[in-house]
Amino acid sequence: MKSRWEQGAAEQYAEAHTTAELPVLQRLVRETHLKTTLPRMLSGHLQGALLSLFSEMVRPTNILEIGTFTGYSAICLAQGLAPNGKLITIDNNEETLEIARRYFAEAGIADKIEVCVGDAAQILPQLNEVFDMVFIDADKRQNATYYEMVLPKVKTGGYILIDNVLWSGKVIPPAATDKDTATIAAFNRMVQQDSRVKNILLPIRDGLMIAQKLS
Repeated sequence: MKSRWEQGAAEQYAEAHTTAELPVLQRLVRETHLKTTLPRMLSGHLQGALLSLFSEMVRPTNILEIGTFTGYSAICLAQGLAPNGKLITIDNNEETLEIARRYFAEAGIADKIEVCVGDAAQILPQLNEVFDMVFIDADKRQNATYYEMVLPKVKTGGYILIDNVLWSGKVIPPAATDKDTATIAAFNRMVQQDSRVKNILLPIRDGLMIAQKLS
């Protein structure tokens, strides 16, 4: 008998049984599709709802995001910030940041978000905050670099979330042999073998790795 499990259909069913997107996020999705060439870089409804719920569970004071794009994930993560909380987001694309800034204001969270423009590898050493949560969704070839740079800045018990770790399924054996896939597969193995964290890889959207710092 044919399996009922098909990823696309399952994701549609999951979205239909997930709290609806905020209207501001719906408008952001539409504008992102109209004005950018890679709208699939959005976190999207299902993953965004997970980020929001996870943030609301943690109630973080400080969140770090590497890779802003048009601001969808930042808006979701900011939903759980503590009353005095702050989210720092880093990106080097001024055009998409212009969209993000407008939607941060429309969502009423502009005062909670600090936008840093430039190369994350250059900006991260300048940050002195201790973070409760970090979301890495930028150049996948730099995942390991960003991970090692932020881990000392995460409090014990805090979380690092890394997006796109399934890479459209290319990392699943027999894995594709291109350089990007090999780099992401190596990163996944590194996290799996890292005694400083405990981790789970969720097969949501394009794969979300969650690592909790142990000490």
